[in-house]
Amino acid sequence: MSGIVQNNILRSSGTIAVTAAGLSWNTAVVTGSTVTVEAGNGYWINTTSNACTITLPSSAEAGDQIVLIDYVRTWGTNAITLDQGSLKFQGGEKNPVYTTDGQSVNIVYSDATKGWLPLEDDVVADVPEAPVTQKGIFAFGGDGSDLNMSNLVNSSGVIGSDVTGVGTARDVGNTATPYGGDKAIFAFGTGGHTVRNLVNNSGVVASDAASSGSARGSGAGATYGADTAIVAYGNGPVTNVSNLINNSGVVSADVTGVGTAREGLVAVPYGVGLASFCFGQVGGSWLNTRNLVNYVGVVASDASGAGSGNNLQSGVKYGTTGTAVTFGGDNAAGYVNHTNLISNTGVTSSDVTGVSGVTARPYTGATSYGGDKGMFAFGYVGSGTYVNYKNLVSNTGVLSANSSGAGTARKTGGAGYSYTA
Repeated sequence: MSGIVQNNILRSSGTIAVTAAGLSWNTAVVTGSTVTVEAGNGYWINTTSNACTITLPSSAEAGDQIVLIDYVRTWGTNAITLDQGSLKFQGGEKNPVYTTDGQSVNIVYSDATKGWLPLEDDVVADVPEAPVTQKGIFAFGGDGSDLNMSNLVNSSGVIGSDVTGVGTARDVGNTATPYGGDKAIFAFGTGGHTVRNLVNNSGVVASDAASSGSARGSGAGATYGADTAIVAYGNGPVTNVSNLINNSGVVSADVTGVGTAREGLVAVPYGVGLASFCFGQVGGSWLNTRNLVNYVGVVASDASGAGSGNNLQSGVKYGTTGTAVTFGGDNAAGYVNHTNLISNTGVTSSDVTGVSGVTARPYTGATSYGGDKGMFAFGYVGSGTYVNYKNLVSNTGVLSANSSGAGTARKTGGAGYSYTA
């Protein structure tokens, strides 16, 4: 049989048509504010950070097909607009806009009269709930000496006793983060360390493993995307490089730095699949700068922050999209216990006055627990004195007064793990 094999789904005379099953899907998720698409392709469109204008082909043949998918269900917040150019869309010339979370758009070109027609523009109504973090772990740290013990946190917020250490004792700072959805990693650390220790979803800390990237301490780490993490900034010397962590816990080589090189900052997740590095110190200057991280791990340039310039803080996610940063040190006020909330668009709030009964202190660890709550624990109160207090964060972001903790009083890092209560 003569004819041409084409990427369209209509069977015109003399043509063998490739069915929809032959659609080619772009592996790169679209995160930009504009993209030009081609017939025969499917695209994942992530509008977490911005709306997106999608330019359709300038010419088309009957049966040309394009599919667009709301990658993280954010079109309701940041819409997509189809720039149809000179071709019609459903017989009209007005660029269509899609504004519903979870929508998928499957369009096929008909002819010059009607142009692009939707085969489907459905909304996925039944959205399975993503698993949530139920438990946490505090590990490594220092009390004047480098330590390597750990303390597990159950789904009710109870901190367990010290567990005999595994791996190189080190003052890990805030380079602890979940990864892979239900696991955690402790990486780098003061004293020139590049090792990493993975924590499985049962809370077992693995022995040292080799890690890529520059040795440094006083950096920060947070999750981004679906199940990945990022560690960035720090000292030894002061730097702004970052390292991506995949869902198997492998740390990448250094990624060229963006933003002000600094140490003693905090990193927190916010919104859906996003992260923020904020605050920190450069020499004798305390900053409130923030650098947002998008869904694919790209660190943005400096943005204006809010609140007092601060360092040595911790941050934790609570509820569904809330994030709180609290404690730390301030060049004017000394140790502080005020809180800065981060919205689901990455905006840092002004200082929220500290809660009565909460001890101001830097070097606390932080972890989520119980599905929708958080905890700050341990820390340093000056004059060589370390504490093991804990302060719980409710699912509405309310910070509790001190309560007795467990384990060796110290400065430490914390991270969530486990989907099982």
